[in-house]
Amino acid sequence: MSRKGSLILTLTAWLFATGSHWDIVQTFAWGKMFATYSQSMSFTDAAKLTFTADNLCDVCEVVSKAKQHRESGESSPAPAGTQKILLALNLPNSIILRPPPLERWPERQDQAPAPRSQAPPLPPPRA
Repeated sequence: MSRKGSLILTLTAWLFATGSHWDIVQTFAWGKMFATYSQSMSFTDAAKLTFTADNLCDVCEVVSKAKQHRESGESSPAPAGTQKILLALNLPNSIILRPPPLERWPERQDQAPAPRSQAPPLPPPRA
């Protein structure tokens, strides 16, 4: 994998691990709200209406619920209409690691390597 690709994957994993992806989603929601409101009113009124807590769009509500669940330490909320599935793993009480049988190990070679048949070149080659 290229260095650029691994850097992008690392950055993406960091964003998801810290919950920053919700901030990015919230920024896009504010931009959409501001663009919609600014078509029918002045920019200052659109900005005030966009950033008031009383006027939340659907995306803003999802982001605020997700942040509350993250801060409270609970797992992510399940989408509506889905059921929770409980996975049970049957793990052994202990794990025993054993080396392979001795007959599979390569045989030990006590012999010295064969001497060189030719002497090294004199003088040494230059780079």
